[in-house]
Amino acid sequence: MDRVARVDAGGSSLAYKRFGTGAPLVVLLHGWMMSGAVWDRTLASLDPTRATYLVPDLRGVAAWTDDAERLDLAGHARDVWGTVLAAAGGDARPVLVGHSMGGQIAQLVAADHPEVVAGLVLLNSVPASGLPLPADALALFAASAGDATRQGAILDMATNELPPDARAELLSIAGSVPPEAIRRMLDLWRAGGFEARLADVRAPTLVVSTDDPFLPPELLDATITTKIGGARREHLTGPGHYPLVERPAETAALIERFLATL
Repeated sequence: MDRVARVDAGGSSLAYKRFGTGAPLVVLLHGWMMSGAVWDRTLASLDPTRATYLVPDLRGVAAWTDDAERLDLAGHARDVWGTVLAAAGGDARPVLVGHSMGGQIAQLVAADHPEVVAGLVLLNSVPASGLPLPADALALFAASAGDATRQGAILDMATNELPPDARAELLSIAGSVPPEAIRRMLDLWRAGGFEARLADVRAPTLVVSTDDPFLPPELLDATITTKIGGARREHLTGPGHYPLVERPAETAALIERFLATL
């Protein structure tokens, strides 16, 4: 069922999908060039009686506005927290599951609310320190806004097991994201800049790596696993950057196994 939450950062209404009736509350955060719809295949494999899932669209993804242009990573983190409060109230102790840039934002939310965030799953997450790109990749990424051919090339570079119908779905999602959002968010996740805040994270943390060509296990260990106290890493062999689409059933099972440990 869809809901619209009003959050305090900029005063805009942000859409989120609500799925399930169980506990705990789990927030699924999407990455760059995507919307919350990127989680749909994984949602279909999750047991709705074992948790309640919120899947927000980051600001600027549905419509580009002046306040989205001004937003930084800290503002996106405030938006996420505002969505949690709007959906569940001040007593919520959410688990955050973030993919790619969504994982980067999840790290910042967990650092901002260390006594409240109950768990953290970082799925091929961009590090808090950001992620510099090789010159050729940066040129492709920067030119991809509003360009389905280049977006398809990025998906082909980043994935290993993406079925044709799923590729078409991702291209459709990417095509719905305003070009301004793609350009602005690229700058934000590349820069990062809050790695010192990872010392504030108290939530049990699972770092998930795959055979992602951009975010290999050793990079995730150096920038995330070893920087968050008590964090551990699990590797899923085979898929590339989008295991939530390439291997949705396994991604759902991984999330549910983590929830069972809390």
